Amino acid sequence: MKYRTLGNHGLKLSEVALGSWVTNLAGAEAEQVALDTVRAAFDAGVNFFDCADAYSGGAAERFLGRALKEHARSEYVVSSKVFFPMGRGANEWGLSRKHIVEQLEKSLQNLGLDYIDLYFCHRFDPTTPIEETLEVLSDMVKAGKILYYGVSEWSPVQLTEAIHLAKENNLRGPAVVQPQYNMADRYIEDEILGICEKYGLGVTPFSPLAQGLLTGKYRKGQPLPAGSRATWQADKQINNLLTEENLEKVEALLKVAEEVGVPLSVLALAWILRQKQVTSVITGASKQSQLLSNVAASGLTLTDDVLREIDKILDYHPFVRRVG
Repeated sequence: MKYRTLGNHGLKLSEVALGSWVTNLAGAEAEQVALDTVRAAFDAGVNFFDCADAYSGGAAERFLGRALKEHARSEYVVSSKVFFPMGRGANEWGLSRKHIVEQLEKSLQNLGLDYIDLYFCHRFDPTTPIEETLEVLSDMVKAGKILYYGVSEWSPVQLTEAIHLAKENNLRGPAVVQPQYNMADRYIEDEILGICEKYGLGVTPFSPLAQGLLTGKYRKGQPLPAGSRATWQADKQINNLLTEENLEKVEALLKVAEEVGVPLSVLALAWILRQKQVTSVITGASKQSQLLSNVAASGLTLTDDVLREIDKILDYHPFVRRVG
């Protein structure tokens, strides 16, 4: 496993991280599989474990906290997030001082930790002044309850405003961004990556395999694999990605992966890691074999010829509007 520093900060993260978004905790058998996967991640050199207060209603944090107890605190980096509703009350969601303070305390209790390494604003809250959010996060850093904070799905304008407001008000600013980024969704290449490079923020993308599209399990003209995410996911995110155009790209990418000698998932992760501003890719794994396949992307360098072939297949065109 290779490690990268978080932007211009000193924290080192494994190039491949293990996320908890789709961790199955339904029953003792499923929880044991999840625990074995966390152990396998540690054995493979993974030191970054991502979670959120909203994942499984807090159960994911509690599980991760139990799993991490097997290791010294200095051995791992853990993240959590705040924003989504955690109850029916008017103040039980968003990025107000009240909700952040209360949910951070709850996350610390769930995880059984004194501090969280990385704390993310899951989404932007238009009902709370950015200054209020930045101030409480800066206060939490000073209090030692979080070490670094960042944002997830914020627009370039929102991110830039947060960076400048933090500087103007002598507050601790964001250190990391966790956006969606994969071969099927490259929007961060237009502005977000440039902003992060300019201001020294790390990038830890989620959904690097596009909900499973880039694993190669979904093939053109073939039925959905039994038990796959496309057969049970409530919001149908993966189903919306299974277009004829995307499946044709998958077929072409599978040939490239075969030429390189790796699974498509490993090719897709290594392709993300080609970006120097990316610190770590957050992967999901429902079993050890998936985890062990994913970590093979660490240290894998794709040749210029391979990258050109991939770009030709993806045929990405950034949005540019000519002014004047």
